[in-house]
Amino acid sequence: MLRFDDRVAIITGAGHGLGRSHALLLAERGAKVVVNDLGGALDGTGASTGPAVDVVELIQKNGGQAVASTDNVATPEGAQAIVRTAVEAFGGVDVVINNAGILRDKSFGKMTVEEFDGVLAVHVRGSYLVSQAAYPHMKEAGYGRIVNTSSPAGLFGNFGQANYSTAKMGLVGLTKTLGIEGARNGIKANAIAPIAWTRMTEALLPAEFEAKFTPERVSALVAYLAHDSCEASGEVFSVGGGRVARVFVAEGPGWKSDDLSPEAIADNWAAVMTEQPYVLTAGDSMKAML
Repeated sequence: MLRFDDRVAIITGAGHGLGRSHALLLAERGAKVVVNDLGGALDGTGASTGPAVDVVELIQKNGGQAVASTDNVATPEGAQAIVRTAVEAFGGVDVVINNAGILRDKSFGKMTVEEFDGVLAVHVRGSYLVSQAAYPHMKEAGYGRIVNTSSPAGLFGNFGQANYSTAKMGLVGLTKTLGIEGARNGIKANAIAPIAWTRMTEALLPAEFEAKFTPERVSALVAYLAHDSCEASGEVFSVGGGRVARVFVAEGPGWKSDDLSPEAIADNWAAVMTEQPYVLTAGDSMKAML
């Protein structure tokens, strides 16, 4: 059994849905958990201590160790307070699972700047701030695991979610860079793109998804990515309904000419659009251009 004895995990957005499921699973397997949740509505408005406290009480009832945090991930002060809670309660931080998120869906033409910025603030800025606050502790320990929460909407787009899709794809870039920069200090970062029936998705998914696409079927992957034994880093994984798959950004072989012009590109558009054989890294792409 993969266990987390003596490991300290911060899980944001852990009062409901996926975060709650992650917290319960890691605590069951021995982790000391900081359950962070602002306790607001789906659109980020309001606040309540109830969700975080309820999850902590359930973990403690089951014999685990946990403390609640209702600090805001989207502010530097809030992120620092979350990490400080982990350090003061349990002596450090080994795992950060960035799960906090909000929805402010609206078609692109009707979306306000506030609706766009508000979603990016929680998903991207929040993941950045909490990870950055925890990073010095991980660096000093020579060990860390960061799991970010992307989405199929970010990877492939979705109508009415320009803000959410932008934020979720931004987390892919953050994850890949953290994977590169953290390597020298034993810090591994990965992202999940989950499909699960939660209060955030129940209005978007068909009703028949509820029984099969449970949060617990996502948490199993999160636990593995957060574990000592996981060697993957800088990767993104699709997960839902019992299936796990690597998602990668690839580049086709393309078409090259020393006499490039709009007309030449138009004439060779089919070659530009060819997918196989593809390349996977920026280095491979650079070599293909030489």
